[in-house]
Amino acid sequence: MTSSDLQEQLNLRAVTLLQEDADKIQKLIEVQMENLATRYCPLYEEVLDTQMYGFSREVDFAVRAGLVPEISGKLILSELERNLAVLYDALNKKAEEREML
Repeated sequence: MTSSDLQEQLNLRAVTLLQEDADKIQKLIEVQMENLATRYCPLYEEVLDTQMYGFSREVDFAVRAGLVPEISGKLILSELERNLAVLYDALNKKAEEREML
């Protein structure tokens, strides 16, 4: 196995692991969206924020280590951030509806 083959395998593995972690966070977002109509849990938001911070550090490390191209890391992270923004927007709208009642 050549060093370029090894580097390619490491890069692919890093992207795969990042995507798996991103998928776990996406599941947390989806669960909260599904339960949006039934309950609101600030602790859940804290967990999501903590997970997002940790994931952003993972991506930063992988990029700095040369395991993942910067654009790939940013794309994975930005997709999660967009989905999280949708969730927070929905939570804010729900809170406003509660205040009007």
